[in-house]
Amino acid sequence: MVAAASVVVAVGTVTGVLTAGDDGNGSDQARPSPTGSASTRLERLPVVPSSPVTPSPAPSPSASASATKKGAPTPSSSRTEREQRTATVHTRLYRHPESQVLDWVRANPDDPRRSVIESRIADQPASVWFADFTPATITSRVAAVTSGAAAQGRVPVVVVYAVPDRDCGGHSQGGAPDLAAYDAWIDRFAAGLGSDDVIVVLEPDSVAQAGCLSAGDRADRFASLARAGRVLKAANPRARVYHDAGHSGWNPAAEQAALLKQAGAASPASSDGIFSNVSNFHRTADEIAYDRQVLDALGGPASLGAVIDTSRNGNGAPADGEWCDPAGRKIGRAPTTNTGEERIDAYLWVKLPGESDGCKGRPGTFTPSYAYDLAR
Repeated sequence: MVAAASVVVAVGTVTGVLTAGDDGNGSDQARPSPTGSASTRLERLPVVPSSPVTPSPAPSPSASASATKKGAPTPSSSRTEREQRTATVHTRLYRHPESQVLDWVRANPDDPRRSVIESRIADQPASVWFADFTPATITSRVAAVTSGAAAQGRVPVVVVYAVPDRDCGGHSQGGAPDLAAYDAWIDRFAAGLGSDDVIVVLEPDSVAQAGCLSAGDRADRFASLARAGRVLKAANPRARVYHDAGHSGWNPAAEQAALLKQAGAASPASSDGIFSNVSNFHRTADEIAYDRQVLDALGGPASLGAVIDTSRNGNGAPADGEWCDPAGRKIGRAPTTNTGEERIDAYLWVKLPGESDGCKGRPGTFTPSYAYDLAR
């Protein structure tokens, strides 16, 4: 049985609801800001996302892991289709100027761990999460990120994370109250995407973890996800939208592809492909093989590709299946859209290294000791 991507807390890592280690002595303890709200930071940066939080990984069932070890032939694609897919994504990914790790770096200039954390984590481009259901402000907050990236000629990665029944009521529960509200929220989210290149990671775990829903609720969710992809791409034709493929240790590739097809991932009107390994630890080579199997089973045009979260997979997943801040892990390949791998569009840092799963620090907050262990 696969546990959900868990231990998500709605912490305002950008807006200052929580900051980590800003007591000036390098503490690993995250604590509330003095105001207990985002008001101070909002005056300085008024429309940044208020809850860019990330989930912890889903443990890997051994049966699924063994079912996805064999590689599958790479689907053939014409040179023109390959060039079109490559040309639509720029190589300059965006680093948002506000994050928990940057807060810590700025607040701890004398900490001996600072240079390693800054150079190997804080200086890397990473995704921005939108995990709170805030219809009134979502357009302006998304626009702040996309316009900031466009001003630098870079490509932002934004994570949509507000589907109803998120995490099946587990630690990461939250999201919109129902699918009608979610659909309306997506419309407002799309209005902030602008007209430049942007990568959208659409609802981690929403497909791979859908087995907790009834057949009817699952069909409704998938229809809403397909609609979300269409709305996002219609609002900005240069947006690239990727759907949830779980990871190589979860559902078998054919099973995951069948679910993805119901969620619109095979249609170029709502999808540019799939993402995998978000907040997890599976090796890049395993994810490449798995994603190609999923894409092959999914069908659809050869232009569909995959993006992989490589933020914490440098040593692969722990043999014992531990998922909560496991020891001995390290950061993986740096974020890039030049992977050199057929049908693999990008390596991304979707989960920011150093943000705890809840064991080495408070869930969802930056923990310097954990970040240092990953980076060194």
